[in-house]
Amino acid sequence: MNIRIDWMPLLPVLIPAVAAVLVLVIDAIVPRRRNIHFVVAALALAGALFSVVPQLLRNFDDPARSLCQPDGGCFYVIDSVGAGLQATALLAGLVIVLLALPVRISASSTVVQVAALLTTTAGATGVVAARDLPAWLVLLEIATVPTVVLVAVRARRTAVDGALNLLTTSLVSFAVTAMGVAMWFAASGSATFDNNTVLAAMQTPETRRILAVSLMLIVAGVGFKLSLVPFHAWTPEAYAGASTPMTAFLATVSKIAALGALLAVARPIAAVGGSTLVAIAAVAGLSMTVGNVMALRETDTLRFIGWSSVAQAGWVVLPLATASSGAEHAAASYLVIYVVATLAVFIALTAVAHRQGRAAVADLDAIAGLGRRQPWTGVLFALGLLTLAGLPPAVSGVLAKVAALQPVAGARQWLLLVVAAINAMLGVAVYLRWIWRAFASCGDVPHRTLRAHPVHLALTVIAVPAVIVVSLAPQYLFWLVD
Repeated sequence: MNIRIDWMPLLPVLIPAVAAVLVLVIDAIVPRRRNIHFVVAALALAGALFSVVPQLLRNFDDPARSLCQPDGGCFYVIDSVGAGLQATALLAGLVIVLLALPVRISASSTVVQVAALLTTTAGATGVVAARDLPAWLVLLEIATVPTVVLVAVRARRTAVDGALNLLTTSLVSFAVTAMGVAMWFAASGSATFDNNTVLAAMQTPETRRILAVSLMLIVAGVGFKLSLVPFHAWTPEAYAGASTPMTAFLATVSKIAALGALLAVARPIAAVGGSTLVAIAAVAGLSMTVGNVMALRETDTLRFIGWSSVAQAGWVVLPLATASSGAEHAAASYLVIYVVATLAVFIALTAVAHRQGRAAVADLDAIAGLGRRQPWTGVLFALGLLTLAGLPPAVSGVLAKVAALQPVAGARQWLLLVVAAINAMLGVAVYLRWIWRAFASCGDVPHRTLRAHPVHLALTVIAVPAVIVVSLAPQYLFWLVD
């Protein structure tokens, strides 16, 4: 069988993958040169990001294709939504590489960390475009399994506990997803996510039921990776155990990979409808509610962000509970805004934690007065949380929630709309609590105020105006997936 390969659309996947191998080769030749590994990673991610630009500029009706069969079917298809998610994943990976650069770990661990980070990013960019079951499943696991290493590399007891939680969850998730993939093949007789095979399978009651069960299993398997309730238990433990930059990676790039995988089956889910859409609506509502309630009572900073990401995952999949044609765009738009806001929060936290110690941002009491002691860092932290809360002046956060609610309102799912509205108000209380503490007086409690590392300082100086611009003019972010 002849396969036509167009190399340009594959570059966002190939460049990080090749760079991961290159990092290992360099370490074998010239060991213990940690800065070289980070330079290679940063250049590779920047190059991969640049290679996505042609796909971003293509028309929506003309997606980039590769690995195509003579009959016209392609195993790799990147449309405007996929290209936007690829660009967001690569940009987030680049920022996190720069955040991790000043953080000192052993030289032997550095090469493993950088290689795992690049490998995961390659998997995240690939799964977004995969259209055949084997590649989709393998790339999804490539985007998941190395994150266990990223958590464990901190080499503390909490890191080991978090890594074990994540590893166990990953294995269960893989088993559930693989079962769903197998049932999909049994029902449709096809190893691709093709709407025609779905429609054919729906004509027979037996295969229709098998297809519905397979989609539920796939949603459950991806739900583990997206931190959807009730598949979320690993999230607070892994976030609290990992280093601050690697927690940022879990909260951003891993979520992009999970949503990209879910969007691959979004159209079949809409076609099957019924119980599958009800299941997505249920996990969306549960995730928002449980995440917000637990975040409201949490005082540990990274665990708070973990519970916050559970709630935000509910918002991300909320539009997919409808059969709306704009559901994919709404979900991707919300995720892009979420990633930008989360990166802003983690740039602020990492800048403080690296110079003053992890204890300086460990909990709500440690955050007290951050905006008074370090105004730029405090403003960046607050802007990120305001965006997640969906409050002005972070207009992008407001519009992201409106975009997520539009398909639900259009489908007249009033109960789900009420649940989302209640959680929007609850989320305001969740995030304002931390913003208020960041700018409240810390009394007579002594605090060390040390100058941030130059790399972290540069990221902060760049991030503050960038977040302000995209908060007031969110069309620049929505354009990525438009």
